[in-house]
Amino acid sequence: MEISFLSNLTSPPLLFFILGTVATLVRTGLEIPPQVARFLSLYLLFAIGFKGGVALSANEIDTYLLKSLLTAVLLAIVVPLLAFLLLRNRLPVQDAAALAATYGSVSAVTFVTCTSYLDTRDIIWSGHMVAAMALMESPAIIVGLGLYRLHQVRQNNQTTEISVPALLHESFLNGSVFLVMGSMAIGWISGAEGMAQISPLIVGLFSGVLCLFLLDMGIVAARRLPGLFERQENGKGVFGYGMLVFALGFPLFNASVALVLAHLLGLNEGDSLLLAVLAASASYIAVPAALRLSLPEANPGLYLSLSLGVTFPFNIIVGIPLYHSLTRFLNQGFPL
Repeated sequence: MEISFLSNLTSPPLLFFILGTVATLVRTGLEIPPQVARFLSLYLLFAIGFKGGVALSANEIDTYLLKSLLTAVLLAIVVPLLAFLLLRNRLPVQDAAALAATYGSVSAVTFVTCTSYLDTRDIIWSGHMVAAMALMESPAIIVGLGLYRLHQVRQNNQTTEISVPALLHESFLNGSVFLVMGSMAIGWISGAEGMAQISPLIVGLFSGVLCLFLLDMGIVAARRLPGLFERQENGKGVFGYGMLVFALGFPLFNASVALVLAHLLGLNEGDSLLLAVLAASASYIAVPAALRLSLPEANPGLYLSLSLGVTFPFNIIVGIPLYHSLTRFLNQGFPL
């Protein structure tokens, strides 16, 4: 394989993530003010959305684009179903549903980090993959909460009603999805001329802002780790090392399936890797917001600790170069 699994360890964004994690573990007191952290996240979503829209404006809507988007949506529906089937008899149903939604949805920051990884290696990727990322947010939320309601109805339990309008609003119009889609639309409308006008902001500052954001993510991820070892209620639940297996193994499985599908569909190297990263990532922004609204019974110490404390750093440190190596192996070993 041409790419070493450790090649990503020299990346400044990754090193800043590790720095934030270490700073928290050794109790330095280092932290990013909440408003600054929010600004950093808004900038990254705006930048990746706008760049994707500009790239999309240069491409026609064709079969390649449509099959990429449909595959992404299919994964966002199937992955939470599979996660729920795996966990429903081992966790309280609300936690199984919460994890299904979390791992069926995506991490925008992991996606952004992967696009930066591709850009630094001059590997082409398509702007419509930004749309794929946005489209994968909502189906998993709806599937996860729908599975919870169906299970409760079958058990004839009285539970808090889920507000369908509020759920749909949170799924389709939550801030992160709306900003990405809106920025992508503006980039698509303005095209190359628009990029030329704001290129210093979109391109010049991107890597530095990503470093600061991942520094904050390292701090937050380290703080979430203790929640992984909290015992679940009602005497049920797999916690600690049992959930570590799920948090590491399930993303690997999802990425492998996505790579096989990408290979069969003939996606290019960059798009194949991005699809794998989307399938392997877990949401810690959009889904937790929806779960707080519609499934407050679920334990955030479990789904946030796993997604942000385990799966996110695994994908950043090991996953991206690993999935890239697998992509090249498929393309070289099984050429279409």
